[in-house]
Amino acid sequence: MPARNARWTRREVSPLELFFDLVFVLAIGQLAHHLLARLSWTGAAETLVALVAVCGVWAFTSFEATMLDVERGSTRATIVAVMALGLFMNAGISGAFEEHPWLFVVPMMLALAGPGAYAAATAPTPELRGHFTRVLGWLAASAPFWIVGAALRPESRIWLWAAAALIDLTGTWTAHPVPGRALRSARLPFDAEHMIERMRLFLIILLGETVLALGRVLTEHAPDAPSLLMVLGGFAALVCLWAIYFGRTEQQVVSHASATENPIRSVHAGLNAIYGVVAGLVAFAAGIELALAHGPGHPAGTGGVLLLGGPMLYLLAQAWYFRVETGTGWLPRAGGGIVLGAGAVAAYWLPAWAAVAVLVVILLALTAYLACGWTRASARS
Repeated sequence: MPARNARWTRREVSPLELFFDLVFVLAIGQLAHHLLARLSWTGAAETLVALVAVCGVWAFTSFEATMLDVERGSTRATIVAVMALGLFMNAGISGAFEEHPWLFVVPMMLALAGPGAYAAATAPTPELRGHFTRVLGWLAASAPFWIVGAALRPESRIWLWAAAALIDLTGTWTAHPVPGRALRSARLPFDAEHMIERMRLFLIILLGETVLALGRVLTEHAPDAPSLLMVLGGFAALVCLWAIYFGRTEQQVVSHASATENPIRSVHAGLNAIYGVVAGLVAFAAGIELALAHGPGHPAGTGGVLLLGGPMLYLLAQAWYFRVETGTGWLPRAGGGIVLGAGAVAAYWLPAWAAVAVLVVILLALTAYLACGWTRASARS
């Protein structure tokens, strides 16, 4: 069977899907604020657990809407319901590890279980209906940890919730297998181009929210020249992060998805990479705010580590994605991530302005290198 028969008719991303994404962008600020409020290894673990839950709801709902066709009335109603649940879930991040865990965990579980049951009943093929049934089995395995964790005291909650998040993340990464049964996604009908566009637009919105976070940080600090330059450097870094993905190498991903006989596997890799991308942007947003709070001339400390470590995660997630998808374009991103990791270690002792300068220099160099590669490739073509 030709690969093109493994897809449905190409659909444009609908306004409802973009509306849905905006609810989940709220989580970027909430996660960054939680990390800043609890700046410790425990706070970092809590932020990671909440991030896994938020990304899981977005990824599952987006995949399901693509699979079941967002133009169906029942699918649209499901998306709106998850939007409402996601609003409460994301708003509940700030109190999830304190005295209000249920505002976070109940909407999150409903947002996964309800659409999962709907997909298990209405997916277009027996193979996919079986897959969504197995998804419900994985959710049933993690649910007791979420529920019991919410009932425990805040200091004990992280352990059970970390176990629940690990189960959910493992299920997502492995496509929810059970003994003797796993998703055989080759040649299954799926609009991969639509889902890739969904991830593309979601990334643009995430980067835009991070730009707005820079603006909010600027309003909270004195507009002196060093602070203004640091914010300008943060903006330049975000522009580089945008260019590193939205350059011409993105076309390779789209071309691969158009030609592959396993479009679901192609999209699955992208959904897995989203976790690292979101973690990187959350760390970056927290790092720039913390670095400015310390003052441009003072050691950046943990803020410097987050400032460079966030883009490191962003690049490494993309490097992995390009490696498994196209086999090209991944090495410069991996190298840039490694250099940023080394810079993050040094940034702990650097003045905050120097940490920003190091970040900008590394990202500008990587962006220029990739741009030269795109130019050479165009010349050969």
